[in-house]
Amino acid sequence: MSVAAQVFVVVAGVFHVVVFALESVLFRKPSTYRRFLVKDTEVEAVRPWAFNQGFYNLFLAIGALGGLIWGGDKGHAIALFACACMAGAGIVLLASDRQMLRAAATQAVPPILALVLAAIL
Repeated sequence: MSVAAQVFVVVAGVFHVVVFALESVLFRKPSTYRRFLVKDTEVEAVRPWAFNQGFYNLFLAIGALGGLIWGGDKGHAIALFACACMAGAGIVLLASDRQMLRAAATQAVPPILALVLAAIL
């Protein structure tokens, strides 16, 4: 895998670690849950979903970053599969709520770039 593709795998992985922290560790802070368009009255109902979703993001990050660390064809395949999942989730986010365009792009663009660069370089 090219260095350029690896850079975007790392960007995607680090982003998903940050989102894990927001969703699973810091979600009860008003400044955090409002980023996810959650109202004050909805926090306790949404919190278990956010906690679970945060771990999905962590596991994707582990796949992307761990695959790079493992290296070789198998490790890179794991990293790229994680990126494909990240990209797919970003597309689903946008399809489900157009207000989430910025979040969907932030989530999907780096792994899409990693996939494209891995395919062409």
